[in-house]
Amino acid sequence: MSTTSQAGQRIAALLDENSFVEIGARVTARATDFNLKQTGTPSDGVITGYGVIDGNPVYVYSQDASVLGGSVGEMHARKIVALYQLAMKTGAPVIGLIESAGLRLQEATDALNGFGEIYRKQVEASGVIPQITAIFGTCGGGLALIPTLTDFTFMEKKNAKLFVNSPNALDGNTTEKCNSACAQFQSEEAGIVDVVDEEAGILSKIRELVSLLPSNNEDGSVYEDCTDDLNRAGADLANCVGDTSIALSEIADDHAFFEIKADYAREMVTGFLRLDGMTVGAVANRTEVYDEEGKAVDKFDAVLTEKGCGKAADFINFCDAFDIPVLSLTNVKGYEATIGSEKGMAKAAAKLTAAFAGATVPKVNVIIGQAYGSAYVAMNSKAIGADITFAWTDAQIGMMDARLAAGILCEGQGAEAISACAEEYAKLQNSVESAAKRGYVDEIIDAADSRKYIISAFEMLFTKREDRPAKKHGTV
Repeated sequence: MSTTSQAGQRIAALLDENSFVEIGARVTARATDFNLKQTGTPSDGVITGYGVIDGNPVYVYSQDASVLGGSVGEMHARKIVALYQLAMKTGAPVIGLIESAGLRLQEATDALNGFGEIYRKQVEASGVIPQITAIFGTCGGGLALIPTLTDFTFMEKKNAKLFVNSPNALDGNTTEKCNSACAQFQSEEAGIVDVVDEEAGILSKIRELVSLLPSNNEDGSVYEDCTDDLNRAGADLANCVGDTSIALSEIADDHAFFEIKADYAREMVTGFLRLDGMTVGAVANRTEVYDEEGKAVDKFDAVLTEKGCGKAADFINFCDAFDIPVLSLTNVKGYEATIGSEKGMAKAAAKLTAAFAGATVPKVNVIIGQAYGSAYVAMNSKAIGADITFAWTDAQIGMMDARLAAGILCEGQGAEAISACAEEYAKLQNSVESAAKRGYVDEIIDAADSRKYIISAFEMLFTKREDRPAKKHGTV
């Protein structure tokens, strides 16, 4: 491997020291049209091979922009496909480091066929081995499908570009008006990118993510020795109902929570944490965002949104494919109500419901605030398959807010009657005790004790097995 090329340096920085073994270093382009043979294409613009991250085997390809702009030609694509084939045989993740001019024009249909072969191999690998891509330069046109066919996408914040159509090719748009290729747009608006950072930060975070994930779909649960107190109380948890990213950090071993798509649909939190050393996926509603200084920088209604449902559903499906247990923190009172959201709200909520209901991994739900209506049902309720449901002592569970219900039940009876009706409705229908009496809540717990109860539940569910009707796949 050329240690002088940026492509080689990225691999060296990503993997454990001296662990990389290159494959196909002598491969060059076969095409000769347009004097391509005279140009020279060492490694055909992509370095491929294998190594380890914290002792975990991984396969890596890194595009070399110094060779024909890192463009994808026949042999370039063939090397990536061969890497996938090895990864599938041995059951290890594939990590792609992308910086490419795109399709190699000199090779035309051969290059196009190479794109298709990469796509097909990625689809075959989906749900079998984790796939991670990091974009450091240009990733445009058909190449943009490669990161979006993988499970996790990282993007360098300044120089990386991700697009199908470049910003200036969009009617009425320019890069200055809306740089739809930049990391900010792709992470905040498109929701394609999971993590945005500088190059060194991206490589470090990929290492962290790999350590949290199983090597393949048959690898079983991911563990590391836990040095944190399993019964550690979270004195501040009751104050974290709004910002559940902080709540999950409080619950996690050593307060470590790896958030996925943190910049997209921020009213829904997704990410990984460890509980007693075991990797768990988390999904949580959020109504507030606090900065590092403890100041509220954003607020949301306690509702499900179209983007939030899609973000959560995709994450749950990944966890289920790789046997990663799922924890949910529920605080929701309904659905986003705008003309724009109404166009896709029902379908998005259905996808979230299908993801939770279809997942056969251990599922634990903690109701931390409001849990009203069918939005609550969609958020991993017992009705759609949660194995264990806890609720904090001041949680509210029911059809709707007691005051709204009283306004309907006692319409026209005066303010005093409505107030009395609301009080009675809250006690009989919305209290956490009434839900527990009906078996919809397994245990009412103090917020501070959440960690020990959640860990105990997942330990109990470790051997869970759940059969489903035989079918090729669902269609939701």
